Amino acid sequence: MTSSTLQPRTDARPTVVLVHGAFADSSSWNGVVERLRRDGYPVLAVANPLRSLQGDADLLRAVLDATEGPIVLAGHSYGGSVLSEAAQGHPRVRALVFVASFLLEEGESTGELAGRFPGNELGTALRPVPVPGPDGRTVEDLYIEQEKFHPVFAADVPADVAALMAVTQRPIVGDALADKATRAAWRTIPSWTLVTLQDLAVPAEAQRFMAERASSHVVEVDASHAVTVSRPDVVARVIDEAARATA
Repeated sequence: MTSSTLQPRTDARPTVVLVHGAFADSSSWNGVVERLRRDGYPVLAVANPLRSLQGDADLLRAVLDATEGPIVLAGHSYGGSVLSEAAQGHPRVRALVFVASFLLEEGESTGELAGRFPGNELGTALRPVPVPGPDGRTVEDLYIEQEKFHPVFAADVPADVAALMAVTQRPIVGDALADKATRAAWRTIPSWTLVTLQDLAVPAEAQRFMAERASSHVVEVDASHAVTVSRPDVVARVIDEAARATA
């Protein structure tokens, strides 16, 4: 996976739907989008609300329902938790791609899996900000402290780019990380997992564990958690592989 140019294809292409995770936004997929569009894929990067697992999944499900034709669904980090919840039983989702991501079992939470294996440095880098929730109670929006964003989240991203990412990061409600999955779409939909070997947010050991129990096709890359920004060529190639294999 050394070239950034995907091979041309002649068969009908599915729509690639991309779901960002916490502390990022849809622009984190820009390099991936550029490469997929170059190869002729229709692409949609969803604005993940990061408010609650079920609410985020409901929004994604509505987007999937409104998307015509076959779909390849890719999620980064917490976005994987959301897509697995949303895609269960969807008739047009052909493949799932988990990018430095979570493949939750029913009854598991994102936070639980993030902390199950050693190497997670994200927890101590978070800053909670109390905000009003939709039901009137106070909840905590979690941000990565800006000075820790580069070393913990995006170590292989140029410092100036990481600084902009830190300033524009999207917070996640802490309760969303504690919400337990009720569905696991990877049980019935073929999946691919991109394991990031230098990840300090979702340790590689955790990613391998989740991928193995899901019988996911695994690709490994020497990259940080922000792999969609640092190695968009690799991410795009895994998505392309999933699309070709399930065409």
